[in-house]
Amino acid sequence: MTSPVRGLYVCIDVDDVERGIEFYTRGLGLELGRRFDENWVELEGGPLPIDLLGRARGTSTNPDPGSPPRDYRRHWTPVHLDFVVDDLDGALRRATDAGATVEGETGSYPWGRIARLADPFGHGFCLLEFRGRGYGELPTLDG
Repeated sequence: MTSPVRGLYVCIDVDDVERGIEFYTRGLGLELGRRFDENWVELEGGPLPIDLLGRARGTSTNPDPGSPPRDYRRHWTPVHLDFVVDDLDGALRRATDAGATVEGETGSYPWGRIARLADPFGHGFCLLEFRGRGYGELPTLDG
């Protein structure tokens, strides 16, 4: 069966697009791709594009009148990005030098290592350094 999904984009709201470009290019090594307007740019360098969307603090696009407005302090969300890197220690230094905040200790597992961070806009993300077959090192329930 063919999937009805034809593509995937990652969109990250930021309150300052230029500061977002600075962090994601300097801190994670992505590259500025297209500028669609002053509040929308596309970053390249990963397996799919990442769009930075300039959205002012305090605004909301949620039609629910009880929904909280945008707030760029550290916040938790069940959706986050994992960036796979070859050198976790180097990537961690690069990200923190660009303004990321480390959250907790670096973890080591059979599949590799993980560092948990937050970007300057409060969004959580992880850096993963796989070893061996990465997640393929883990047993699965289906054999």
